[in-house]
Amino acid sequence: MEILYRSIRHCEGDDLSPEAILNLIGRLLRRAGFRLLASQPPALLAMTNANRMIKSLHMKKWQFWLGVLISILFVWLALRGLHLNEFWGAVKQANYIWLIPGIGVYFIGVWVRAWRWHYLLGPIKHIPTKIIFPIVTIGYMGNNVYPARAGEVLRAVILKRKEGVSVSASFATIIVERIFDGVVMLAFVFVNLPELAKMTGSSGFVGNIQQVAVIGTGVFLGALVVFLLAAMFPQVTMKVALWILDHFAPRRLHKRLISMTKRFLDGLASLRSPFNVLMVFFTSVIIWLLETGKYWLVMHAFDFNVSFFALMLMNGIVNLATTIPSAPGYIGTFDAPGIAVLTAYGVEHSMAAGYTLVLHVALWLPITLLGAYYLAREGIRWSDSIRAELGEQNANGK
Repeated sequence: MEILYRSIRHCEGDDLSPEAILNLIGRLLRRAGFRLLASQPPALLAMTNANRMIKSLHMKKWQFWLGVLISILFVWLALRGLHLNEFWGAVKQANYIWLIPGIGVYFIGVWVRAWRWHYLLGPIKHIPTKIIFPIVTIGYMGNNVYPARAGEVLRAVILKRKEGVSVSASFATIIVERIFDGVVMLAFVFVNLPELAKMTGSSGFVGNIQQVAVIGTGVFLGALVVFLLAAMFPQVTMKVALWILDHFAPRRLHKRLISMTKRFLDGLASLRSPFNVLMVFFTSVIIWLLETGKYWLVMHAFDFNVSFFALMLMNGIVNLATTIPSAPGYIGTFDAPGIAVLTAYGVEHSMAAGYTLVLHVALWLPITLLGAYYLAREGIRWSDSIRAELGEQNANGK
């Protein structure tokens, strides 16, 4: 809350340039997001991840409303100084036929994500990509409509129901996915920083984003190294985990946490092969290039043009910004940085806002509808029965 208060105080004034907005986002990421990641050893964070994700479903009301408040702040940043007539003119004049290939490319990326998860799950159980794909879309739907990225919990539970893969092992593969995604997003930012520095070198924006990228890279690469070592030396990792449990965990939880840790290490089995690591990294790059391809195709619906590399930078920054707590659907935290990046490249504010809004809807709506369809087809509702099942599985160390 103190971070948000200081950020709002910083925003007081008449002039909020795109660089100032991105400067603010950089500070929020650095102070709020990466500080939380860096404050705990990645191995211990991984061991307790299932517990935390389950607790997030019962989060306190103040946490939800804090996310809403942050979204309101970012929406205000996005709309500040916007001429609504020009904005609606840009939206009305857009050629929406370009959304069709954009959505098609995006779903190819989702299929590649499903293949990547199938690949990570391979050492545990061979599950065809065609079975994984609906579960991945359900997870996206959950992330889009529920707070605290509850879709990750949802897809782990559904995989448990359908294929018998333990929730702890699923969480391990999901965390690995997120680590590789973070590395690729930060790479997108790094690749394009020199070009952006030439355009906004007089502002503090580049320095703040660069600091975020450096800190984030250290965190994500550090976590990746820890996970690789845990995968390659499971017995040593288990000894370390037992030492941590003996010294810091209540005795009554030892049996449960030991079982969870063993299953979690099983979920890292795919990282024991250097070839597998390269394959996961390669598919992660393909996934994010395909998503940037959607950005590029949707851009053709509007009357402006920036390079593919500029959209890579936008993709990296907006997805880093969505790690900041917000209302469901990443309201505001996606839009404000996206608009700011485009205006820094010389795109008119109303045009940048219209494009970013349409892009956000085109990213959110199709996958949410498809995920809801698959969820209904499975006959599953996000209810107390799923919460009870999560609690039971966690209690049994599964």
